[in-house]
Amino acid sequence: MNAPMILSPEALAKIDKATTKYPPGQKRSAVMAALTIAQDEKGWLSTETMDFVAQCLGMPPIAVYEVATFYSMYDLQPVGKYKISLCTNLPCALSGANAAADYLKKKLAIDFNETTGDGQFTLKQGECFGACGDAPVLLVNNKRMCSFMTREKLEKLLAELK
Repeated sequence: MNAPMILSPEALAKIDKATTKYPPGQKRSAVMAALTIAQDEKGWLSTETMDFVAQCLGMPPIAVYEVATFYSMYDLQPVGKYKISLCTNLPCALSGANAAADYLKKKLAIDFNETTGDGQFTLKQGECFGACGDAPVLLVNNKRMCSFMTREKLEKLLAELK
């Protein structure tokens, strides 16, 4: 019995392309790419979606869950249209990340790991994004990095995203 199609043919084609970057018989090496493709399409990774990715890559579902739960870029619960992940590691904290976090929490009326009532914004605490010299930094939807985030820059970003 075949599992129902969880991802679109376009997403499956992207996953197939990602697997070609690895030696034959090593499809499972594309698990991070496959999870990213699935999350981009679905908005988050349900157990059903992760099971489907596991089936596509010929690996046990638990192995996919291990990857998805280890990396903070994967969302295992629905998130807002815009997920804002703010780095709060030491270099960013010393350069204003705590003030940026306080500002975002007050402005959005949410705390870390919460979503605004209108479903527009989710605020996450992020790990180091490798841009300590640009601190404080944040990521929007895991794809767009914003640097030197002052109160003014945060205000401009939120206005742009609305």
